[in-house]
Amino acid sequence: MARYTRITGMNDVLFEEQRYWRYVLERIQYVTDLYGYRRIDVPVMEMTALFVRGVGEGTDIVEKEMYSFEDRDGTMVSLRPEFTAGIMRAYIENGLHVLPTPLKVWTTGPLFRHEKPQAGRYRQHSQFDVEVIGEQDAAVDVEVISVAWHLFRDLGFRDLRLEINSTGCPQCKPGYVRRLVDFFTPLADQLPDVDRIRLRKNPLRLLDSKEEATQPLLERAPHILEHLCAECAEHFARLRQYLDVLERPYRVNYRIVRGLDYYTKTVFEIKAAGLGAQDTICGGGRYDGLIAALGGPPTPGIGFGSGIERIVLAMRQLNLPVPAEITPQVMVCYLGETAKLTAVRLVEQLRDAGIRSVLAFGDRSLKAQLKHADRIGVAYAVILGEEEIRAGGATVRAMARGSQEVVALVRLSDWLRVALAGETIPATA
Repeated sequence: MARYTRITGMNDVLFEEQRYWRYVLERIQYVTDLYGYRRIDVPVMEMTALFVRGVGEGTDIVEKEMYSFEDRDGTMVSLRPEFTAGIMRAYIENGLHVLPTPLKVWTTGPLFRHEKPQAGRYRQHSQFDVEVIGEQDAAVDVEVISVAWHLFRDLGFRDLRLEINSTGCPQCKPGYVRRLVDFFTPLADQLPDVDRIRLRKNPLRLLDSKEEATQPLLERAPHILEHLCAECAEHFARLRQYLDVLERPYRVNYRIVRGLDYYTKTVFEIKAAGLGAQDTICGGGRYDGLIAALGGPPTPGIGFGSGIERIVLAMRQLNLPVPAEITPQVMVCYLGETAKLTAVRLVEQLRDAGIRSVLAFGDRSLKAQLKHADRIGVAYAVILGEEEIRAGGATVRAMARGSQEVVALVRLSDWLRVALAGETIPATA
């Protein structure tokens, strides 16, 4: 018989990790509510042309990583590799420009990229995404950064580092790209093959190169901050001024360009200490020309994405505390089929009273039922036998102490609520 395994690059999120996911998602909801962001969800699949136009034809995502195929009607569609293009499509298609601006939205969900799997990065991965649409003020850039900063601080990360840069705009970026090409063209024979391709197709990506042979050349390459137009220079200066007002430490890193063509002006990354070389836990930037490129009116925007798997991996690596897994508080056990009928009704009554309760299934002995109750970490086992039922009561055993007493069924829920309020429930961490 065939033995089925996960597809390469996919991942199962099992119970121990789920408590991290639950905590991260709860803190995301708290922080986005705190900053006044509204949730939006977009389809997991879009027309391929949307990403080619929005993300960029020369990017690794479009050329190498997208899961694209022909739909039954002949349309080329792709599983989304990122959120921003789809959210901008929804903004245009649903006429969201009529809402008060700036429009501040967030979402979470799976993305798909056929790239080399590595720690915290999978071909199906989930991302927390934030977008602010309709405002060019550099104070918006700072707020978007602050949403991420607040979340990571909330989750327990310490010694966070913010790195910022400007990628210019359509007026000044082309001139800088020409200078970059002029600098690297005479040195092309010193570049690895992958960077020679970048020089030809997307020169800005050279700044993001991790190739060892390219590093000393990058140290001598021209910096974009020296070639910004007056508007971009002013925007970057205001960004730094607002960060200084917040007393938020940052470093200007001229090599941050991010991997997508739509970025303009501000780009940034947030890094966390203690994670080694893979220390970036968030990245984003401004995309003032994207909505116009997708057929909408000229509308500025800025956003970021942060991989949830990467956040969880970092939290576990740094031993950051999370709440224990929520477990059942009570197990209802029974002796005999008559008692089981009462147990089926009782366990629902306990749940209606807000007590996390499970039923012992099958025809196991009372000893086996209690052993199972101990293994799953309940605080109390409620034991029903025919004698107890005739007397209108149940035996309640405190699992940690081994003590037990008979409690009338009519007041069992109240008794358990009082007992559980003072009970330390064993965590299954």
